[in-house]
Amino acid sequence: MSNSFTHALHANFLGHAPEWYKRTILFFLVINPILMWTVGGFITGSVIVVEFIFCLAMALKCYPLQPGGLLAFEAVLIGLTSPATVYHETEANFSVILLLIFMVAGIYFLKDMLLYLFTKILIRIKSKLLLSLIFCFSTALLSAFLDALTVMAVIITVASGFYGVYHKVTSGKDFDAEHDHADDTGIGHETHQDLENFRAFLRNLLMHGAVGTALGGVTTLVGEPQNLLIGQVAGWNFAEFFVRMAPVSMPVLAAGLMTCIAVEKFRILGYGKQMPLAARRILEEYDRREDTKRTHKQRSAIILQAGVALFLVVALAFHWAEVGLIGLAVIVLATALTGVIKEHQLGRAFSEALPFTALLVVFFVVVGVINDQHLFLPTIEFIFTLDMEVQVPVFFLANGLLSAISDNVFVATVYINEINNALQTGGITREHFDALTIAINTGTNIPSVATPNGQAAFLFLLTSALAPLIRLGYGRMVMLALPYTISMTVTGLLAVTYIL
Repeated sequence: MSNSFTHALHANFLGHAPEWYKRTILFFLVINPILMWTVGGFITGSVIVVEFIFCLAMALKCYPLQPGGLLAFEAVLIGLTSPATVYHETEANFSVILLLIFMVAGIYFLKDMLLYLFTKILIRIKSKLLLSLIFCFSTALLSAFLDALTVMAVIITVASGFYGVYHKVTSGKDFDAEHDHADDTGIGHETHQDLENFRAFLRNLLMHGAVGTALGGVTTLVGEPQNLLIGQVAGWNFAEFFVRMAPVSMPVLAAGLMTCIAVEKFRILGYGKQMPLAARRILEEYDRREDTKRTHKQRSAIILQAGVALFLVVALAFHWAEVGLIGLAVIVLATALTGVIKEHQLGRAFSEALPFTALLVVFFVVVGVINDQHLFLPTIEFIFTLDMEVQVPVFFLANGLLSAISDNVFVATVYINEINNALQTGGITREHFDALTIAINTGTNIPSVATPNGQAAFLFLLTSALAPLIRLGYGRMVMLALPYTISMTVTGLLAVTYIL
């Protein structure tokens, strides 16, 4: 009886995760308190950061919320951080939480219009290289004025729609049939390779789009949350922020777009995958069928959704309210005007965002550990001991490295406050402060594309319901981002060294 009960407890722990994964998490949970009591908080905190990154890397084995949450809970229990610190970090990022809850759900209610628009684009543009460039540039342009998570939610919604249509028909079902998109059992052996190629095709487009959010996000005051923080400390308005960043952000944008062309043309690291002819025929047939059977009610819904999307763009561009509140307005308008009035219809829209929202709050615990244990302080102190002309490129690289393993908003906050203190105490000149500020902003935005940890949009994509369907795991995302990481980082480093 005792053995059966123990076996049941072990079987329930992390559910269907692999046995080796369960044992690894249990080892982490056992070793952390021992480390805390023997080597102290600094080393233990560093170890927990690495463990959390491991959970993110194994997202396809087990959603990171559960193992990451256990590590975070233990970090609080053993005193690496406190509930007050976690609450403070959560409160400081409340606008991001509102965005995830409401904006992602709002985009869900625009999916008919988005699928209609992007299906037309996908069918009419047969050049994969041109299509990739459009995805990269359009997301860069949108991310300069809209939040990157909002832009990412759009392209995830579109890609999910494409995948759902193709997978359903390939499984031998009608366009309107109910279907489990994670079940490949209905797909014949002869079409399985087409499915793998279609997954690779969607992975390519999504990664081009994700990188585009970083290329555009670095350029403007509203492009990323840390940009606004940095601009406020530096006293720069929208126009001045753009001009100050342009010597770095514009060469990096050019490098990013050239990289997009190069990886597609030369099929580097999994890029250059074409849409299978069978998939194109299915999407063309779907488009013709939808055009034929579309009722006046459905056409009016698409038009009204387009109007709500226009409201969204204008409201975000002029910052009429916090992004999350604008998302709530989108939900109200899109549902009220298109007849979505049942509670269960509304509930589906929140299923994508809420797990990631919970994971983000768990991540704030890790940020709290970094803050309370001063894990970044030695790096900051070391940089300030260097010669002044070396500090700018080193700040760029240090911010990039730390942002790739941590939260770029937190990294930017720590560094901008440190150099602002140095300015106020007369340790540096205003001119040097401006150069360091540009290095901090570009450093937290550009090299951080190296990992999903570094960019919220990347992490959102990694933990989305679409990622396992198209086989987009942590390692594959890092490899797909690698050409961009190298070209953008090198270009940014040269710019901050020789142009600033």
